[in-house]
Parts: sequence; structure tokens; C-alpha cells
Amino acid sequence: MIGIRLVHEAIEPGSLIKAVSGADKGAISLFLGTVREMNDGRAVAALRYSAYSEMAETELLRIADEMRDQFGVTTAVIEHRLGDLEIGDIAIGIAVAHAHRAPAIAAVAYAMDEIKRRVPIWKEEAYTDGTKEWVDPTAASVTK
Repeated sequence: MIGIRLVHEAIEPGSLIKAVSGADKGAISLFLGTVREMNDGRAVAALRYSAYSEMAETELLRIADEMRDQFGVTTAVIEHRLGDLEIGDIAIGIAVAHAHRAPAIAAVAYAMDEIKRRVPIWKEEAYTDGTKEWVDPTAASVTK
């Protein structure tokens, strides 16, 4: 089972883990992307995610298919939060289960890099100085 969801409520790590757990799985890799207080030297107060939902869901499903084809992953969950988020909130959660750790870890890294590169989800940061700015996720290196 591979599931993807765009959500407006808090992402619960325990629910992600539960969704991918199984007796045949020897590894669960979990990534949580959280809202941080600084970005490129600027103090962040909050942010907002918006998406072209239909296209984002289609692209997330393609990425899930690629995880299956490249890493043998058949059990994964990807949730991306939309709307207003505060410092410390979870913006994205990816959980992947596999019989072995290496494919689980590699699949999570692949998914996150591809989501930032391809999925039409946009982030507007609100800074503590009162300004706001749309942030291009593809402008940053995937190794940050």
C-alpha cells in the first residue's frame, strides 16, 4: 500500500509509522520536514503552503510509483500539509517500510528530493520583520 495525502491538519508521525508497519518489514524510515525559525539568514515567523492539488496528487503518485520501481518499496505514506503553519509544525511526513534498511532510507531521500523538484506545492514565508516572500523549493540544493 502506498498512500499520498495533502492535508490541512497536523501530521501525526505515529499514524505514518502505523500505516506502513508490518511483520514482513525489517525497516521503517521516517522523514519529517518541520518549519524552522531561520531560512537563508532571515527570521521566519510562520509560513503558508498552497498547491495545485490535483496536479500535486498526480505527481506524488508518480513519485510513489518510482519508489516502487527503483527501490522495491510497496509500503509508503507521504503526507504534505497545506495552509498556515507555525514554527515547529510538521510540513511533510514520509514513511517507508521495506524488508531492509538501505532501500527504505534511499526511497525516503529520493521522494523528498523529487517532491521539492517536481510537485506544485508553494511556500510563502512570513518573516518577523513583517515582510512575506514566496520561496522557490527548486532553488535550494537538495543536499541542504
